Order: sequence, then structure tokens, then C-alpha cells
Amino acid sequence: MISLKSQREIEAMRRAGRLTAQARALAGSMVRPGVTTHEIDRAVRRFIESHGAKPSFLGYGGFPGSACISVNEVVIHGIPGPRKLKEGDIVSIDVGAFIGGFHGDCAATYPCGQVSEEAMRLIQVTQQSFWEGIQNARKGRRVSDIGHAVQEYVEGNGYSVVRDFVGHGVGTKLHEAPEVRNFGPAGHGPRLQPGMTIAVEPMVCAGDWHVRVLPDKWTTVSQDGSLTAHYENTILITEDGPEILTVTEDGAYV
Repeated sequence: MISLKSQREIEAMRRAGRLTAQARALAGSMVRPGVTTHEIDRAVRRFIESHGAKPSFLGYGGFPGSACISVNEVVIHGIPGPRKLKEGDIVSIDVGAFIGGFHGDCAATYPCGQVSEEAMRLIQVTQQSFWEGIQNARKGRRVSDIGHAVQEYVEGNGYSVVRDFVGHGVGTKLHEAPEVRNFGPAGHGPRLQPGMTIAVEPMVCAGDWHVRVLPDKWTTVSQDGSLTAHYENTILITEDGPEILTVTEDGAYV
């Protein structure tokens, strides 16, 4: 069942979204050679908890970190640990914060030092595919219109969209209806209505779109070992179009 948020609930989600975006920005500012993924995760947890909130991912389904930190060929669900970032890595950081009964959820991919032109282009195409998608996040459109636009843009730039993992509704639960795919034909799925809050999150591979999950049952990598990138924001459907909820107080999205 799709939850349509009241004005009071929307204000609570804006609060959760701002905090989550700030945590993402903090994590992104730490991406540099020599920093461990554990250090980034610890900073995210401390920041979220210092604001009276809880990291949405910590313990979710048994996940051991407060952030998913995925490097290079890791698509999503990278477990923070002792790995030191290196010059040329690209680092996807996915964070969530739960406060006032609601979740925020967002992600971005950051370059570590100087990266290759191809790696930077992958990051840019992935981020732009989000914006292409949410042009269709309007009252009366279908959920699949978003994913169709994402796929068209990504594939038009020579990349592929992961099929095994998708976006989702966000609210009192981290994952709610509806499922928001990043692929498929337009004109399918529920109609978008004001009050819907969804996470739109393109996951893009430089090579083939197939992925595999490692034995830890979390870390998901591109099957062919190609670079991957991830970009996500929680958005609200309004009468006038999409409103991004995971935005910092100074208006930053990454």
C-alpha cells in the first residue's frame, strides 16, 4: 500500500531528509587517499546520533555499518572496514537517518583524488540520469516513466542500468511501496500522486548490468568487474512537480 503523507508528515520527512543529506555531504568530504571506509562510517554515525537521530542502515537486516560504502566495482551495500581509499578510486556512499518517526535516504558517488576521465564521466552520467528521471516525477505520470527516462539516458551514453536493485518508497519505514525501477517501458505502475515520497536511485555500470552478491551476503559487485556509480535522493511528489527532500540547509544535493 502506498502511503500519501500529510503536511505534518512531510515536514517531518523534510527534517529527516536534511539531516541525511548533511551526513552524505560529511561523508563525501572525507573521501581522499588514505582514509578508511570505517573512518567515514564512524563519522556518519557520530554525526547522525549527535542530532538525536539513528542511522537507518545500522542493524537493518543485520547490516553492520551506518553507511554503505562501495568502492569501484562494488555497486551497493559495501560494508565499512579497514580498506584504505586510493588515488583514482570512485566511492559510492549511501546513508539514511531516522528521526521524528521518518527516514531520509540518499547516496552519491565521489572521486578519490584524481580519477580517470572515464570514471568521472560515469559519475556525471549517473547523477544526470537521476535528473532526467525526475523530470517525469509529476502528478498523474506513472512510476515507470521515471525509470524509463533513467534507462534511456544511461544507455544512450553507453552504460547499463542495474536490474537487480531498485528505488522505493520512503517514510515511516526505510523501504515502502512503490518499487521504483530504473529501467523498463513507460506508462506502467501506479500513478504518481501528491504526498508520495520515493527514493529514486540509479545504479549504473560501465560494463554489463549483471551483478553478483559476495559471500558476506551484502557486498554487491558488477559481474564483469567494471566500475559502477550510484546516485539517490528522496523526493516528494507535489502538485507542482518533484521536491527533493534530501538537500542540505545550504541547498546542496551532494
